[in-house]
Amino acid sequence: MKKDLILILDFGSQYSYMIARRIRDIGVSISLCNYNISISHILSIKPKGIILSGGPFSVYDNGAPLISKNIFQLDIPILGICYGMQLISFLFGGKIKKSKYKEYGKSYFIIDHFNNNLFYEIPIKSVVWMSHCDEIKNIPKKFQIIGHTSSCSIASIMHLNKEIYAVQFHPEVKNTEFGISILKNFILRICKCTKKNWDLNNFVKNSIYKIKKRVNKKKVILGFSGGVDSFVTAYIIHQSIGNYLNCIFIDTGFLLKKEKERISFLCKKMNFSVKIIDAKNHFLSRLNGIIDPEKKRKIIGKEFIYLFQKESEKIKDVEFLAQGTIYSDIIESSSRNNQLSHFIKSHHNVGGLPHYTFMKLKLIEPLKKLFKDEVIKIGKKLGLPEEILYRHPFPGPGLSIRIIGEINEKKISILKEAESILLQELKNYNIYNSVSQAFIILLPIKSVGVMGDKRTYEYVAVLRIINTEDFMTATFSHLSYDFLEKISNRIINEVDGINRMVYDITSKPPSTIEWE
Repeated sequence: MKKDLILILDFGSQYSYMIARRIRDIGVSISLCNYNISISHILSIKPKGIILSGGPFSVYDNGAPLISKNIFQLDIPILGICYGMQLISFLFGGKIKKSKYKEYGKSYFIIDHFNNNLFYEIPIKSVVWMSHCDEIKNIPKKFQIIGHTSSCSIASIMHLNKEIYAVQFHPEVKNTEFGISILKNFILRICKCTKKNWDLNNFVKNSIYKIKKRVNKKKVILGFSGGVDSFVTAYIIHQSIGNYLNCIFIDTGFLLKKEKERISFLCKKMNFSVKIIDAKNHFLSRLNGIIDPEKKRKIIGKEFIYLFQKESEKIKDVEFLAQGTIYSDIIESSSRNNQLSHFIKSHHNVGGLPHYTFMKLKLIEPLKKLFKDEVIKIGKKLGLPEEILYRHPFPGPGLSIRIIGEINEKKISILKEAESILLQELKNYNIYNSVSQAFIILLPIKSVGVMGDKRTYEYVAVLRIINTEDFMTATFSHLSYDFLEKISNRIINEVDGINRMVYDITSKPPSTIEWE
């Protein structure tokens, strides 16, 4: 029996895979394709519904991605999101304009017309997540407005005769209060999908089978970072091939305090062997004088590959390099794979890799289509310890990208001590597990201070603590002044080199989580 399927047409949105993720949560299979697939392809896969994603374009841009109007003659329900909404309006003869008030982040959506299935049982007013520069000025004929925000008078429309709907906001992000309900309404009520055919248990079983078949008793070298992604990756690969897996941990010198000891202990606890390579001097020498964050990431990624290849030569029959890359790593580096998506920043797992044909090792990334919370769910099912599952994410380039500007040993030492104090207090206040990520950024500027009746001139540091479920969007954590004051006092009093602390209260978007 054929599975119910939702087709997502990707116009280069940072959130396209998040749409897929939400539909998988509902339990329905998806097919994510480039926007320009043929009508014959659409007919061949027989989707129950089609979603047009957002994207970084204006419909009036030269070379803006467009689709054939014939797609609207297929009698398949369609939902347009953000750019997808503007595209529907444009193709039906509506007018688009630059928004007078650009909206990024939280907004309040008001339903104007309840007689539609998309907003079934949705409150008249709710929080939504906006990210747009353009908006509809005049809706096309045979459409009606069904919702607005305070600064966007046309925030949702529907066709009068066809099952065509569109929203300016992003229902796929967790910050949209009833976003999942809206997607459920589209998929279950409008598209009438009933057969649930996606779950993480099948994903794990299929991954183990595919890796075992592909590797076929050859050795795999895993770039082990010590985070939940690399632990789950290691577990899945180990279940596939056993001791043909070789875990290698590169000490870049940009690690948190006592990180090597933690990695060694946890690997023994999980019955994995890990080889630790001391490469601190190697990385410091390569980054000497480098200020640009993209150059840092590229250099670190390149040196990771160099060291892995060097280590692979010491192990007979190594053919594969495994990485714990997840989808949020890939989507922010997507200009490398998708010409539609605007480049944000590279990640060490993807941005620093040379073209595969120049690598001595083939790549295995079993988690690359999953989000962080899905990886954690898999980790739970696999029985990983909580200290692994709930550890805050730590970037592959480590403290090097939390030191804005040039890196040296003194700055690394300052930041290690500051991060150590932050970790202690998060646990002392029992809030480590209630926030998603917390860290310190060391700025390349100094400020005047007074300590012990003496003038100081030391670095400014930024405290960044966020809450998120998928790391594609995030909000800053609303923490008590008592906690913030404690962090500030301890770091300034105990860390030689910092005399001023500030708190970052921006969301993602418009900001990223890490500063570099």
